[in-house]
Amino acid sequence: MLTQYDDVSGERTELSGTTLANWVAKTANLLQEEFDVGPGSTVGVALPVHWQTAAVLLGAWSCGAAVLETAAEDDDRLTAADVVLAAADRLPPLEELGLDELLGLSLHPMGMGMTGYTGPARDFALEVRGQGDVFSPRQPVDPTGVGLVLGGGSLTLAGLVDTATELAARLGIVAGDRVMVDERAATEAGPVAWLLAPLAAGASLVLCRSAAPSALPHRAATERVTATLGLSLEGVRELGRPA
Repeated sequence: MLTQYDDVSGERTELSGTTLANWVAKTANLLQEEFDVGPGSTVGVALPVHWQTAAVLLGAWSCGAAVLETAAEDDDRLTAADVVLAAADRLPPLEELGLDELLGLSLHPMGMGMTGYTGPARDFALEVRGQGDVFSPRQPVDPTGVGLVLGGGSLTLAGLVDTATELAARLGIVAGDRVMVDERAATEAGPVAWLLAPLAAGASLVLCRSAAPSALPHRAATERVTATLGLSLEGVRELGRPA
């Protein structure tokens, strides 16, 4: 379902559909049980393109909450969130904002906790580990509720599904595709493009962080990549470009 490479650390992480669903359920249970997240709540996300970010986003939406994504220069916007989940390297400035609820993610490839951290944020990895593997929302999810806040606009939860489906068709993603996604392009395009559109089409993902260009052709062949997003590889279909 989702494979991630990091060419700086040399990590490769692979999640089946079942494993990803398990992480999503645990994340949703954590948000609901520990932070009362549900319809009408806002979950701040200060995370890079990453497999754990996929679990966080899908977990928040499973609760019926709105996701507020921010770049580092827009951290002040996170004060409007009920709970914020952030990468460990973004915690210091966020701690100064006096956020009520803050969770830190190590982004360790095996989902381990933060090492050496002594600040006030709770450790996502430690908190999520004991949560249930099946999620049932306390309140029915309202499809007309806000699902994603982007700049000055927003999309409803139903709008996320519709937009992802439409974008998948426009980009040319089809069921069974194996889509290689460049981190930088995904960051610019947002989660509807890099996460929801492939999922809506029935495709799987290969996320490439800090991608080494020389490694990509062999990786594409090994992973049986059928299409790319934000990358140009000879012999591989580039999404959104004429054939």
